[in-house]
Formats: sequence, structure tokens, C-alpha cells
Amino acid sequence: MQLTAPMEKFILHWGEMGTRWGVNRSVAQVHALLYLMPKPLSADDIVETLSMARSNVSNSLKELQSWGLVRVTHILGDRRDHFETSKDMWELFSIIVEERKRREIDPTLTMLRQCVLEFDTDTETPADVKERIQNTLTFIETLTLWYDKMKALPRGTQQLLIKMGDKVARFIGKNE
Repeated sequence: MQLTAPMEKFILHWGEMGTRWGVNRSVAQVHALLYLMPKPLSADDIVETLSMARSNVSNSLKELQSWGLVRVTHILGDRRDHFETSKDMWELFSIIVEERKRREIDPTLTMLRQCVLEFDTDTETPADVKERIQNTLTFIETLTLWYDKMKALPRGTQQLLIKMGDKVARFIGKNE
């Protein structure tokens, strides 16, 4: 598969952005390639197109599958696994946010709740530190509750709310 200049630019930039989001550059580039391709690709196709080591592509595909961003599919007459990702950016964003919540926010909530439970018998931690930990827990629980309510809304409603963001902010600003 020959990439056009805009495709190369997109893939390279997606890899750079991935590193800023804490994702391995190769993982992000493989995902970008699959996102741009009109049909599923084999690992060999990815190796050839991105000029990456086979092991790097294999590890990247495993990582993307663990995030739920890439699916294995098969093509009639070809025994190899082929890989594809959603072409729907809204769906991809939702998967990433949900997975980051599961991997990062949920364990943090668990730890904060454990800390707060220990406060009853903890006589050493200063009161102001306990208050900051409690405030952090309250803040993250509030955001999590908001997120859960938002993700339960139909996609069209979610998109409308995002588009209305600045109007809502101006409306609330007038009422404060």
C-alpha cells in the first residue's frame, strides 16, 4: 500500500500525539493507518506500509486490541488475521475515554475511598491533609457521576451538548 503525503502526515502526527497522550508512537501510528485504510490489513501489510519491525507491529496490535480499538477479522481465501478499527471518530473517542477511566480513574477512586475509610482510626494524618484527600475523592466522584450520566445519553444528545458548550457557559455566567 502506497501512502499519499497527507496520509503519511496524518500517521506521523497521530504517532506524535500518541506520545503526548502516553501512548507508544508505534501503537498510535498502527491505529492511524488502520483508521485511514478502507479495508482491513494483515500484520504483513502494516509492516510493509509503515516500515516497522514485525515484532513492533505485533505488540502494537496486541495493545490496540487490549484497548478495544482494533478487531481481528478474516478475509475469504486468506488464512491470515486482518485488523480493522472503527472509522467513527466518536466511537473511537468513547472507547478511549472509557478505557482510560477503567485503567486510571477507577483505581484512583478505589485508593481514595480506602484512604477515607482509614481516617476513622488514623490519628497521625493531619486534618487538613485528610480534608484534601476527601475533597479529591468528592471531585473525582462528581466527575465520574457526570461522565456516567453523559455516556448514557444518546449520541445525538451528547453531540448537541458539546456543540452547545459555549452557549451554556455564557448562560450560566449570566446567572452567577
